[in-house]
Amino acid sequence: DAGVHSKAWYAATCDRKMAEDALYRSNKDGSFLIRKSSGQDSRQPYTLVVFYNRRVYNIPIRFIESTRQYALGREKNGEERFDSVAEIVENHQRTSLVLIDSQNNTKDSTKLKHVVRVS
Repeated sequence: DAGVHSKAWYAATCDRKMAEDALYRSNKDGSFLIRKSSGQDSRQPYTLVVFYNRRVYNIPIRFIESTRQYALGREKNGEERFDSVAEIVENHQRTSLVLIDSQNNTKDSTKLKHVVRVS
């Protein structure tokens, strides 16, 4: 269990469009929620959705079978790994999360600050 189901930031029944709409409505940098990933893939069970600088970022959360841990984004050397999705959230409430915009080739960073609930 990823430790998500009792959390305020977990939007269990939310799809990508609902998540993005909710974050645009919040319009606060550092607003976030976690939703189930669109593709039902056990290696990428969740997506961290973050609002920053009038943009919404969908960051895949990967499940690493060999270590039974979670990591953000594409696999990379020296990446941070966590024992639960809740640990990812707690970590990035304290330390900045790098947001990469591959279309505009820009990098930003923000902490996870405001939990967005999808109504």
